[in-house]
Amino acid sequence: MPIAKLHNPALLVIDAQVGFEKIAHWGGNRNNPAAAQRWEQLLAAWRVAKLPIFHIRHSSLLLNSPLHASHAGFAYQATALPQAGETEIVKHVNSAFIGTDLLAQLQEKAIDTVILVGLTTNHCISTTARMASNFGLKTYVVADATACFDRQGINGKVYPAELVHQISLANLNEEFATVLNTNILLEYL
Repeated sequence: MPIAKLHNPALLVIDAQVGFEKIAHWGGNRNNPAAAQRWEQLLAAWRVAKLPIFHIRHSSLLLNSPLHASHAGFAYQATALPQAGETEIVKHVNSAFIGTDLLAQLQEKAIDTVILVGLTTNHCISTTARMASNFGLKTYVVADATACFDRQGINGKVYPAELVHQISLANLNEEFATVLNTNILLEYL
C-alpha cells in the first residue's frame, strides 16, 4: 500500500449533506449506516495530521431536490462540518471537478493523491473517482465511509443498496481507484 509514502494526500468529503437523510426521496433503503461515523473519524485523523481537507457539496438545480441551496438539506451533516481553513467547494453535477476549481486547487497545493468519502457510491463518489484517475491523481475510495441507496433497474427490478455499493466499488477498484477501508487508511496516516 503506497499511502505511507504519500507527500500530500487530500481528503475529499463529498455530499455529506442533510438532504441525503431523506432516504425515501433517494429510493428507499440505504446501506452502510456507519459511513458518517467513518468519515468523521477520518476527518479527525486528517486534522490531527494537518493534511488538506476539501468539503464538496451538491447544489441541485432542481427546486424540489433536498439538495437545492434553498432547502435545509443543502447543509452539511453534523459529522462533516468544515472547520476554519478547510476548503469548501459547491458543485452542480456528479463530478466534483466539473464547473469547479477543484483540480486547480489540488495542483496549486501539489496534491497528487485524493481520498474520497461521502455519498453516494454509485454517483458522485464514482464519477469524481473516475475523473480524478483520468486527471492522473492517485485515487482512493474508502468503502466503509461511503454509501448509496436502492436503485431500480431498467427492467423495474429493485437492486438493494448494498449490492449497488459493492458493484460500484468493484467497478472502481484497480481500474480508477484503490478501494480500502477506514482502518487500513488510518494505519498509514
